[in-house]
Parts: sequence; C-alpha cells; structure tokens
Amino acid sequence: MKKRVFSALCAALPLAMFAQTAIDAYQLSRYDLRGTARFMSMGGAFGALGGDLSTLNQNPGGIGVYRKSDIGITLDIDIQSAKTNTSVMFYNQKQTKVGVNNVGYIGATRTNSEIMPFFNWGFTYNRAASFNRRFRGVDVMNGSLSNYIAGYTSAENWTTGELEGKDNNYFATYGAPWMSILAYNSYMINPVSPGSTTYNGLWGNGTSGEHEFDVEETGYVDEYEINLGGNFADVVYWGIGFGITDINYNQNVYYQEFLQNATIPIVVPDQNGDGAVVASPTPVATDQEVGFGLQSRKHISGTGYNFKAGLIVRPINELRLGFAVHTPTYYNLTQNNDGIVDYGYGYAEGDLKPGYHGTPIEAANWKLRTPWRLMASAAVVIGPKAIISADYEYRPYQDMTTKYDNGDNVDAVNDGIKSYYKATNIIRLGAEYRISNHVSIRAGYAYESSPTGAEVKDNQLPVYTSSPNDTGTTPSYTLDNSTRYLTCGLGYKYKNFYADAAYVNKHYKSDFHPYSPNNYTMAPAASEVTSNSNNVVLTIGFRF
Repeated sequence: MKKRVFSALCAALPLAMFAQTAIDAYQLSRYDLRGTARFMSMGGAFGALGGDLSTLNQNPGGIGVYRKSDIGITLDIDIQSAKTNTSVMFYNQKQTKVGVNNVGYIGATRTNSEIMPFFNWGFTYNRAASFNRRFRGVDVMNGSLSNYIAGYTSAENWTTGELEGKDNNYFATYGAPWMSILAYNSYMINPVSPGSTTYNGLWGNGTSGEHEFDVEETGYVDEYEINLGGNFADVVYWGIGFGITDINYNQNVYYQEFLQNATIPIVVPDQNGDGAVVASPTPVATDQEVGFGLQSRKHISGTGYNFKAGLIVRPINELRLGFAVHTPTYYNLTQNNDGIVDYGYGYAEGDLKPGYHGTPIEAANWKLRTPWRLMASAAVVIGPKAIISADYEYRPYQDMTTKYDNGDNVDAVNDGIKSYYKATNIIRLGAEYRISNHVSIRAGYAYESSPTGAEVKDNQLPVYTSSPNDTGTTPSYTLDNSTRYLTCGLGYKYKNFYADAAYVNKHYKSDFHPYSPNNYTMAPAASEVTSNSNNVVLTIGFRF
C-alpha cells in the first residue's frame, strides 16, 4: 500500500480496511417495543410486574412471580408507512408484514419451602427488533455527490492509473477508495488536465438539478432466552437469563442525480486506431441533461449472546419495585457490500455511450458490543381491579464498541460512535383495569429520546460511511430523532385459557442525508422521514 493511504486515514476518509461503520453499529443495537399483546398494550411497563412471557426479555425477576406454568404464542400484523418530506414533494411508502412476536414456556415448580416456595424456569423466543422500512424522495440540489468524491480523491492525489479499470471491471485498487474507482470509471469525476491528480465533479458554475433516492431496509433481531428464577418469602422475586441473538440486516439504496449544464468529459477517438473511443481527461460543460445512479447494497448477519439479571421487591402488597441490568450483546458478524454505478451523459463532440461499473462482492467479519441496559421500575396495585406501572431505562449508545475479527478495537469507528451518539432515556407507562372477572382493558405510552448527538445532527461533523479498501459504497446515512409509542388493548381470561389483543402505534422521525458534508461541495439538505407502524397483536395461551 502506498504511504499516502495512511494520510488518508486522517483526511477525507479516515478509516482503515474494514466494512463496519458507526452507523451500522447503532442500527444493529436498536430494540423495539415487541412481545406479548398484554406487554405491548401496557407500553412495555412490566419491569415491576412480571408474570408475563415478555418479562424474560426485560426484567428476568418477573419469572419469580409465576405460580403456574404458562405457554403462549403471539402473532403480529405490522402496517407500516414512511412519509418523506423534501422541498419538492411528499412521498408516502406503505407495506404490511405479518409475523410471530413471541413464543414461550414457563415451568413453575413448587418447592414446599417457606424460604423459596417456587423455583421457575423458562424459554422464550422474542422478536426484539424489526428493520423493515422503505422510503423514497426527490429534492433539488446545491451540489453533487460527484464533487464530494472528486474532493477527497484529489486530496489524496490518486492517479488515473491507480483508478482505471482492468480485467472485466475488476480494479487494481492500490488502496484507493472504491467510490473513487467507481466514479472515475463512470466519468463522474475527471482530471482537470492530462496526468493531473486533481479531479472535477459534474457540478460547476450554473449547474442545477435534482436527486432521487429509494431506500429499502429489511431484517430482524431475534432473541432466544433461557431464564431461571424464584422468590424469597413472597417478598423478593429474582431471575437470571442467558440470551442468544440472531441478527439479519439488509439495506439497498439507489441514489441518482439528473443535472443540467453539467461538466462532462470530451470523447475523442482511441489513438491506437482500433475504432474505440475513450474520454479525454479535459472536461467541458454541456447544456444537455446528464445523469448517473448509484446502487449500494449491504448485508449483515451473525449471532450474539448476553446476560440479564433482575429483581422485583414487594415491600407491601400494593407496591412493587423492579430493577434489571442487561449486559451488552456480544456479536460476531459477517458483512457483504457491493456497489454499481450506471450513467448516461449524452453527446459532447462524440458519443459517450451509457454504461455501468461495479465492485466485487466481498465479505468481512467483525465484532460488535452493544450498550448496557439499566432499568428501574415501580408499580401500584389498587385492590383486585387496577394496576398502574412505570419503567425507566438508560441505554448509553456512545459506549458501543466495534472490533476487527482478531479482537483488536477499530479505533476510527469507535471514535465516530462517541462523536455521533449519546445515551437515550426511555420512559414506559402502563395501566390495566379489570372490568369483570374475565375481561380487562389496558393502555400505555412509551418515549425514547433521540440517540443522535447535537453536533452531527447540526451537520457540524462529517459522517464516515465507508472505508477506502472495502466494497462499501453507501455515502448516505439516516439519523434518528425521538420515538413515541401509544398503546391500548383488551384481555380475556377463562379458567386456564387467556387471550389478549393490542394495538400499538409507533411514531418517529429521521433525517436522511444523501452524503456527509465536507470541504469540497455543499451538502444537500436532509430529508425528513416520518415513520409510523400500526401493530395489531394477538396472544393466546394456557396456564396450568
């Protein structure tokens, strides 16, 4: 690798040879409000209550509340919409997903001991998070992705020989950024003169245009939990849990620009005389519309593990207090990236024919440690009729850590995590009222503060989304704001059978950035994406 690559680590793209980014670390560390219908209908405020299959994934101490064995399954219909607001238009994307939120079994064993009358154990499957979302939009431009790439390519003095294509579109990279390689071979960036290592993008004086984006995310975090617990004298309920997680995340981003009065290369005959045409390194302005599209694909999958411990204390019959701690989830991950650029630039003293270039698909292994989770809860039991409960959770996203496959810290990404993210504070409130011996009504509310730091939110920090030697070519990123849940539901119980239904509305806003601000071109305005999920949830089960 040439020595200037090392200066690149401190300049335009200060990352080493790896695939992960701070944005990926956050995306994979998120959790949703998901579980049984009773749990969701009360806003997830079950940390001091227990006695529900979902508590194994929240406060393991809830398993100690059980006096009977329990088996149940939860089905979920998720109706999603994502509305994009730009200066040009509103665009609303909708989709519906059906799945299983929770399946579990609790075994309650009587010990005939006054000190610990019950010892319980259980197993649950829980869908901890869903990544499913799709949004798109159109907006006017005040700069171009091509100029963004030209800027950091020029700053590192990459020669045309180091960027040109060889052997059926597979490139000799010399450590150069893959986006620079794609952009050069797709005429998005061009040297200002023959042999120059300074490059122009397509945007010049008098250029105008629009960009379009279409983002699709799919995937999930599934957690399999094994818990043990019991109670001491019906006053202190305890539980410990071991969780195994399965994660699968896919992202497909298509970004394109349509430009008027752009600067494109001249096409001249090949000097070898074989009739081919090549682009002159001297660009010229054209009044014809030109354009390019960048498709970036990413797939991350792997497994992880974590531990949980919790207590519920009942000092008096009317009051319950809960405490729980979750260790980070320790993931071993595999990531695949690739990118393709297609282009068409019209005519300029010759025919620059449409074409495309792409990167190879390469896999990289890395490790992620998610944040700790700390929870405190309280609940008031009002006779046999009503329950009011509240939870607080602290989740420090700035403490996420990434590592190479060999276990060494990825310092550049970890520094980005500390710069981009902060701790979130989560509040969950729930209530239940028993109308009769068989029917209950429920309602809840949950709020999670934004994990995004003030400086990156205000475009005061560059956001790095790819590194020079990987095949990740996704310059775009999304920053989340706060999240709010409104919930309600019904419960029915007859002898050993129970059925619960819930409606959950999740509402949050995000800012989509086509690429990060830098010193080489103006960053486009962020597009506001408003996401809504309306979940209809049904749980059926038996206690025996």
